[in-house]
Amino acid sequence: MKESKLIEMWNRIETLGSLVQQINMEMANLRDLSIGTMSLLKKFPDYDKAIEELSKDLKETKEEKEKNVE
Repeated sequence: MKESKLIEMWNRIETLGSLVQQINMEMANLRDLSIGTMSLLKKFPDYDKAIEELSKDLKETKEEKEKNVE
């Protein structure tokens, strides 16, 4: 293989490596944002009530899907 081709491949690999690092950093930022948002929501006064309602809605949706499958 020609040296120029190897250099081109090396440059592409380096570019891909830096992109993967950027994606990992963005995922970490999104995780931190999600955790922070969840912590904030837990401090809202009606949090427990909202969780109960969401659980009930999820259960109803699940039951409807099961009925549609049968």
